[in-house]
Amino acid sequence: MSETHHPTPRGVALPPAHDGRLMAISDLHVRHERNRDIVRDLRTDSPADWLVVAGDVGETVSDIENTLSVLRERFAQVVWVPGNHELWTDPADPVQLRGEDKYRHLVDICRRLDVITPEDPYPVWNGEGGPAVVVPLFVLYDYSFRPPGAYSKEHALRLADEAGVVCTDEFLLHPDPYPTREAWCRARLALTRDRLDALPPGLPTVLVNHFPLVRDPTRVLRYPEFALWCGTTGTADWHRTYRAAAVVYGHLHIPRTIHCDGVPHHEVSLGYPREWERRATPPGRPVQILGNATAVAAARTW
Repeated sequence: MSETHHPTPRGVALPPAHDGRLMAISDLHVRHERNRDIVRDLRTDSPADWLVVAGDVGETVSDIENTLSVLRERFAQVVWVPGNHELWTDPADPVQLRGEDKYRHLVDICRRLDVITPEDPYPVWNGEGGPAVVVPLFVLYDYSFRPPGAYSKEHALRLADEAGVVCTDEFLLHPDPYPTREAWCRARLALTRDRLDALPPGLPTVLVNHFPLVRDPTRVLRYPEFALWCGTTGTADWHRTYRAAAVVYGHLHIPRTIHCDGVPHHEVSLGYPREWERRATPPGRPVQILGNATAVAAARTW
């Protein structure tokens, strides 16, 4: 257990300390049979471990529900945020809900499973590396990660089309009842900022989002045009403003950890079989997010 102690904010009751680890994974994409095999073997050796699932479990409601149900049985707590694939209205899915209705339907399913979502009170982690507030986010993207030379959203989309990298979201991720995806993103940013501003001071946070909160991770994309669908500049300072001890994200299928302003940003994706089979490390191992080194750094910073 960490020897780091944070002052308890007034009005915040810390849960009992324990020896569990805060683990994270994303982009399970269980539509692929080999990924489903990995999920079947995804277990923990400690009954106190939590698992953060940072989006893109699957495309159909049944795949998402079944996978989260299995994981909830194996971990002390599961925290989920939606990825863009969860928000698709997949023609193969019997559930043909769109936009906000699809998202709210998935939130309802998670609540039945006792899985924490961005709509629920933020839980306090008090295992290894804690205490810290775990903050599941859903803020989408707004086409503000534009490639060099793009002077507008329309110009950037044209460049992406010419490069042959238009995201499937343009066809399957509907923003209803909002007029555009960026309008939905603006609404989510405003709602989320209000909740984050209301957090009591004194504890660091673990910010969890499907898309990276800063643009830096997209600099290594093979096709820079794809960054359009990878986040929003509206979250660029959140790791500083909201006292992040760590940031968790997925989406890019480039698992690694980078540091921004001293804060580790962990990309924790599994990805598609054609991607993970080329890696030297065994696929499907969740990443431990907080530990002694992270907690000590957070205490120095905040």
